[in-house]
Amino acid sequence: MKVSRFMGLTVMAMGLATAGAAQAQGADPAVRGKLLFLQCGACHAVVPGAPAKVGPNLSGVFGRKAGAAAGFKYSPALTKAGLTWNEGNLDKWLAAPAKLAPGTIMLFPGLPKPEDRKAVIAYIKTLK
Repeated sequence: MKVSRFMGLTVMAMGLATAGAAQAQGADPAVRGKLLFLQCGACHAVVPGAPAKVGPNLSGVFGRKAGAAAGFKYSPALTKAGLTWNEGNLDKWLAAPAKLAPGTIMLFPGLPKPEDRKAVIAYIKTLK
């Protein structure tokens, strides 16, 4: 039941994010990225100090070593990947997480459009 409810919420968030992002085409990339990030918010908190959800809290993730957020149990694939979350690695991760870190437990299939990834990265950089 949890998986079905989770998947339903994720699909709904993806639809809302896509519709909202389409309306914000000319907006600041971080604003558009925040709308696209709605689908990520089903699994990731972004408020400093908020507990982890299914995935780790992403507050302050830009520039942080992958698999290093306190209080979250990462997959061995991610902790051993040796990545730092910079623009290049975030772009690769958002395109295809399982391709960048084979064996990761993150099920997100990726954002195929480079402009969507760029917008989400712009938003992630604002998370302090």
